[in-house]
Amino acid sequence: MARIQKTKKVEADSAAIRAGGATGDLRLHEFRSRVFRNTRFLRVWLPPGYDNAENGDRYYPVLYLNDGQNLFESSTAFAGVEWQVDETADRLIREGDVPPMIVVGMDNTGKDRIREYMPHRSMHPMMLRAQGRYYPNFLMKEVMPFVERQYRVATGAENTGLGGSSLGALIALYTAMARPGVIGRLLLESPSLWASGRQAIKESRGVRIWPERIFLAVGTEEAGSAERSRSVVDDVRELAAVIRRAVLSESRLRLVIKDGAGHNEAAWAERFPEALRFLFGR
Repeated sequence: MARIQKTKKVEADSAAIRAGGATGDLRLHEFRSRVFRNTRFLRVWLPPGYDNAENGDRYYPVLYLNDGQNLFESSTAFAGVEWQVDETADRLIREGDVPPMIVVGMDNTGKDRIREYMPHRSMHPMMLRAQGRYYPNFLMKEVMPFVERQYRVATGAENTGLGGSSLGALIALYTAMARPGVIGRLLLESPSLWASGRQAIKESRGVRIWPERIFLAVGTEEAGSAERSRSVVDDVRELAAVIRRAVLSESRLRLVIKDGAGHNEAAWAERFPEALRFLFGR
């Protein structure tokens, strides 16, 4: 388990905990959701120089990412493999490839992860009480206002990103479609488009307002067989075609199909630098 230490409160009602195993300044907030009626950690990574006096009036774009446990520290990540979000963001900011930004990892709640990340009922996997339709309210009425109260966040779609992987990407896609105009940067890694009879792809055909930039990626070895992996890639290609027809601009969508890449944190970590440059690069 990563070493943690208390820091002074950012607000009287919200004590931050600093994670000692991360690169840079990673602060944890225990967060109670009224929408889902449970508690999780929000992991807030702050850019270099955030607390410097000369930056006291500076406001920062923010990227919200699902499955926060897997983003910053191997001690909390699935199978001990993290996305290395902290190392990557710190390096790209210092090199000038992306502007200083805040990254917020929203932990999943373990046993309720599938339920919260699926917006529609499904027979495979079996999920008849899906709660993902409530996720946009969780994000936009609870998490985002909390982060904006605690930290200097630049508002507006152009400064707001959302992303995830697998079912975490599915619910990010659903949110961007259900609440158009709020999310301006969308990161979709290995999205589970097969879920609920490919309902997300069906609904995407009616969307007219898409985020300004979308990074959509998948590997060629996502599933347990060559046939299933081809189906996963075909779904991603179909979604990309739908988005291209709607946005009419190649510059707004980056499609990456990585030969030999699987469905795991290592693959998503490898692609994260390219994703961050495309979504937020100057």
